[in-house]
Amino acid sequence: MRRNKLVAGNWKMQGRQAGNTALVGSLLAHAAEWSGVEMWVAPPLPYLQQVGALLSGSTVSLLAQNVSHEDDGACTGEVSAGMLADCGCMAVIVGHSERRSRYGETDAQVAEKFVRAQAVGLVPVLCVGETLAERDAGQTEGVVLRQLEAVLQRAGVKSFANAVLAYEPVWAIGTGHSATPAQAQAVHVVLREHVAVVDPVTAAALRVLYGGSVKASNAAELFAMPDIDGALVGGASLDANEFAAIARAARAAQ
Repeated sequence: MRRNKLVAGNWKMQGRQAGNTALVGSLLAHAAEWSGVEMWVAPPLPYLQQVGALLSGSTVSLLAQNVSHEDDGACTGEVSAGMLADCGCMAVIVGHSERRSRYGETDAQVAEKFVRAQAVGLVPVLCVGETLAERDAGQTEGVVLRQLEAVLQRAGVKSFANAVLAYEPVWAIGTGHSATPAQAQAVHVVLREHVAVVDPVTAAALRVLYGGSVKASNAAELFAMPDIDGALVGGASLDANEFAAIARAARAAQ
């Protein structure tokens, strides 16, 4: 099955209003270069509405970096799925390794975030991935399947008809060391086959992104793999020319 490529940029905790305006303007100047590829960007929470306005009418959609696992209420400092939808987001990242490792998010909380997002029409981008120690110990498959299974058990396999999966090896995020195309492809196959055991139709249509030091120089090789359906890009998404080059590589691989 042909799956449309998706390239999503996670700005993390970076940006200011003036810089955001310049970055989005520079990025949109390249819009014709990625025709047929879905493009999403995830600015920090305070800039969602600003960036959403800048993207209005373009082919780039607004992605949020995080969401609460609870509904509206007495949760100081949190943001609910309904708030994100109200701000114009169409998708949200859940389970990013930085949220899991630095802020102690559990598999159960990530699964709840996934459910909360879908309840208001947001597309969850579920991140899974192993640390270097886990990879060296031969635990990669067990770790990513545990993280995936928590969501499957909570939300059901059919929920993945309106979700995206992202494999982000923790040892490759922000380190400059990307997984090889073969390493990434092997894990993507494991993830897709796990879903296919229950629902082969959903598995065939499920987009699985790779994330972890993706840049213009390695994007084409990654996108050439049959089960890599795009990328969740970190630092490179803060450079309009670099991000556009990654999108061009995705278009060439369609």
